[in-house]
Amino acid sequence: MLENRVGLVVGVANAQSIAAGCAAAFAREGAGIIVTHMNERARPHVAPVAEAVGAVDLLPLDLSVPEQQRAVFDAIAARWGRLDFLLHSVAFCPRADLHGRVVDCSAEGFAQAMDISCHSFLRLARAAEPLMRDGGSLLTVSYYGAEKVVDHYNIMGPVKAALEAVTRNVAVELGPRGIRANVLSPGPIATRAASGIDGFDGLMAEARSRAPERRLVTIDEVGAVAAFLASDRAAGVTGTTTHIDGGRHVRM
Repeated sequence: MLENRVGLVVGVANAQSIAAGCAAAFAREGAGIIVTHMNERARPHVAPVAEAVGAVDLLPLDLSVPEQQRAVFDAIAARWGRLDFLLHSVAFCPRADLHGRVVDCSAEGFAQAMDISCHSFLRLARAAEPLMRDGGSLLTVSYYGAEKVVDHYNIMGPVKAALEAVTRNVAVELGPRGIRANVLSPGPIATRAASGIDGFDGLMAEARSRAPERRLVTIDEVGAVAAFLASDRAAGVTGTTTHIDGGRHVRM
């Protein structure tokens, strides 16, 4: 589905991360992949993923550092002159604000969570737009907590709701250029990021018991949907949140 396509994958933390599952699916479908790592401390965990998927580049990208983002897109422009799809799979919230009540969230914590988890997607979309001259696909990652109050997900619920809302706006604004924007909404998966959520084991158990298929989804299953949405086979799909949760979202 993605032969001769070039994609940027942002958010690989290690081999168990959702972005890693997506990168593997993109590669299986024939795409050339650029993978980023946040810093040198993260690089040893990301490099094996990049090698496994045959990434053509592994570049540093701390989304709070504008110069690094410019360097990534300059490198893509210099090597290929285009970008066909982009995956943003990034979320962060200071621990104290993540574990506290929404009403107690600090202004600083709220701003940081929104900047890294939501506004960074807009920054990447803006940088990708001129490289998607023949159209393209922008993907980001949310969670059911954007739609309903999920215990212990706390401030990340409103932050992910904002991410889904801005994605719909991106879809409308960039649609005339043939650029689609969609949200992946996986069920709970045991990733490093998820380990920071209180009671996550209970959340996984609840999702397993409530899902029609009585199971959790895998990063490979998320990746398969991501690859489809990145491809021309999903040419008619934009501004949409796609649940990959074994049907958990259909039940109260």
